Amino acid sequence: MADIAEARAHVRHVRIAPRKVRVVVDLIRGKDIRDAKAILRHTPKRASVVVAKLIDSAVANAQHNYDMDPRELYVHAVWVDGGPTLKRIHPRSRGQAFSILKRTSHISVVLRPRENS
Repeated sequence: MADIAEARAHVRHVRIAPRKVRVVVDLIRGKDIRDAKAILRHTPKRASVVVAKLIDSAVANAQHNYDMDPRELYVHAVWVDGGPTLKRIHPRSRGQAFSILKRTSHISVVLRPRENS
């Protein structure tokens, strides 16, 4: 099996919960770059801005490192992992303290050129 050229990009410690980011990345998995950028531009979620910048970074990596044509690329894989959780305390009545979990995300994307077969 021949090695398939692919471009990757990662962003870590994004202060958005992984559940919320997965809603956005599920929209673009398997799409061409132009379609993915259009979908992200019209998605009213905070994570869509971060994912769009990540795709721009992966396209730049593909052009600079592997001399790939960005018009032939598509989102081969994209996934979200949980990052470290910031733990905060919210004081409540009668001396109680409720915990607040501020979750972070690690987002990864893999771009590959389309097979012309």
